[in-house]
Amino acid sequence: MSINLIDLIKGQLGPATVSQTATQLGESESGISKAISALLPAVVGGFANSNAQSELFTTVKEAASSGVLSNLLGNLNGSDSVISRILSLIFGDGDKLAAITNSVSNYAGISNDSTSSLLNLVTGATAGTLGKYALDNNTDAFSFGNLLSEQKNNLSALLPAGFSFASLGLGNWFGSVDAETVNVVPEPMQTPIADVNPVTPATEKPVVTETPQVEVTRSGTTHDIVGNSDSGGSIWKWLLPLLLLLLLGWFFWKQCDKKAEPAPVAMTDSTTVVTDSTNALGDTVSTTRETLVVTLPSGKTLQAYKGGIEDQIVTFLKSDEYKNSTEAQLKDKWFNFDNLNFEFGKAILTPESQVQLDNLKMILAEFPDAKIKIGAYTDKKGDEAVNLKLSGERAGVVKSAINSKQVLEAEGYGSKFAKVPAEASDKERESDRKTAVRFTK
Repeated sequence: MSINLIDLIKGQLGPATVSQTATQLGESESGISKAISALLPAVVGGFANSNAQSELFTTVKEAASSGVLSNLLGNLNGSDSVISRILSLIFGDGDKLAAITNSVSNYAGISNDSTSSLLNLVTGATAGTLGKYALDNNTDAFSFGNLLSEQKNNLSALLPAGFSFASLGLGNWFGSVDAETVNVVPEPMQTPIADVNPVTPATEKPVVTETPQVEVTRSGTTHDIVGNSDSGGSIWKWLLPLLLLLLLGWFFWKQCDKKAEPAPVAMTDSTTVVTDSTNALGDTVSTTRETLVVTLPSGKTLQAYKGGIEDQIVTFLKSDEYKNSTEAQLKDKWFNFDNLNFEFGKAILTPESQVQLDNLKMILAEFPDAKIKIGAYTDKKGDEAVNLKLSGERAGVVKSAINSKQVLEAEGYGSKFAKVPAEASDKERESDRKTAVRFTK
């Protein structure tokens, strides 16, 4: 069965995770995003290229069972022995890890320590996603190996512009284009490029022509190579082509640089405008939402959407309204999840939903006296009994995912409270399809 592994893992590394990680590491969000974009294909490539597939299969299932996805930020310090073991299985000796760290650190403009922490984060997200998929689908070691092999053809294209597996110190994986240098020997008034034969021994010296060689890397920068002899000649015979090469290299460098930069982020005093993807009945819809940092009583912070469920709940729990509310008053005050979705027609949470579930669990830990009930709803389309059963299963899945004694009950209401007719458009019925929580005393 072919799945888009990268998209599943990206669901664990969304805007909220990036923002929280940036805060915890003291780095910019753009730097964290750039580093993840380079590390993710490298880590998945490491999984696919590992010679220890059987042991790797056992270890990722162990990682999923230990709940690595529910504590991704806790993996930043590298204390998880399972993740350390996985890194050893996919990259081997420390030289490869050091090469990856240095290369990505320079590219993203963040420290080596932060890059090492992000490597743990991305490895944890990858291992947890793979392990969860294997457990949910009863995948065996053979199918697991095939699943990884299916990802190989797409990995090189996922690397940021100007990157290759070779530039990360990982060799020529899966036929990717290495970021090795190529020599250019300019002729008067033209700039032909001749690749150095990659099998030429290191001790073999290139033939020196009347004009000096210019080395051009694939990133577009150039510099002179000093020859074994100086044949003299007119300086303009090679200077003019060199200037043209420099100009051409600068142009390509600017183009690569533009591709590598993430989308601009508009900042306010305390919020960030981001683009979020939400899944409604299997469809991806892009919406622009505003994020903010929610401060909990202990001083801990979490990243959430402005006006979203985390923002609403923390404000409510701090208010006199909550403290003075009776059970009857609380019964009708529900808070809707705004980034929690299920696979179409199933009680299976999409990967990006875990961020909001983790946030809610953290909030409950800050307010130990608070107790909640989960409610799940469907629209009016379809069989009412089927809808009721599906909503009940979904409510139970959310309760299990939060895994807190403060969640007292979970109930599915089906289409009982739906207001939009079944004949309406899918977009119109979207408001009836929701999962929500309310507080109880």
